[in-house]
Amino acid sequence: MRNSSPDIGVVIAAGGSGERVGSTIPKQFREIAGVPMLLRAIRPFAAHALVAEIVIPLPLDMLANPPGWLSDLVGDRLRIVAGGKTRAASVASGVATLSPSCTGLLIHDAARPFVGTDIVDAIIERVRVGACAIAAVPVSDTIKRSEPDGEQILETVRREGLWCAHTPQGFPRQVLERAYAEAQPSLNATDEAALVEALGIPVELIRDSTTNMKVTSPEDLVMAEALASQ
Repeated sequence: MRNSSPDIGVVIAAGGSGERVGSTIPKQFREIAGVPMLLRAIRPFAAHALVAEIVIPLPLDMLANPPGWLSDLVGDRLRIVAGGKTRAASVASGVATLSPSCTGLLIHDAARPFVGTDIVDAIIERVRVGACAIAAVPVSDTIKRSEPDGEQILETVRREGLWCAHTPQGFPRQVLERAYAEAQPSLNATDEAALVEALGIPVELIRDSTTNMKVTSPEDLVMAEALASQ
């Protein structure tokens, strides 16, 4: 019988300033229908029976003075730590603080406040049998490749087999730690899966919902408010 003790560590990346949202309030602390974005991102993991610990890397200036609701959550199961200069550095910092009992890891973006419990369940299930898996949705739009300045189309890219990567992304701990240790400086990875792929290790795609949106712009906040109201 598979071990039923909590053995999953979660890192919720919240180290950015969110300047593109257009507010002096850090994006991860902005409210969506009265609930802070970061709190919405935390809840599905905090409610999961197999999640042992949650670590949230924050910018250093925010670490010293977090909002009261977040301070109230800090304890043995949830901690806040100093993030790094990049997302990857922040996640690596969070991973390093998880206890050795967390043999499986999930990485999630604080800017995705609507992650479903079903996708959390599915990825944890795969990680606990030694697989690597990420949430993702198939590309449905027509994709154009342009010049770097974006003013002219170079080609239309076939969308068959293309997916938009979401979070959470899940890995056996030893795999992700090896990926960080062996990452090449020239590899401009924007997610953990890319680091693991560079090792030649397979990463599974778990079909996600488009409602697990990433909030990066003022327009996204409007959409998030509408989604929360439903």
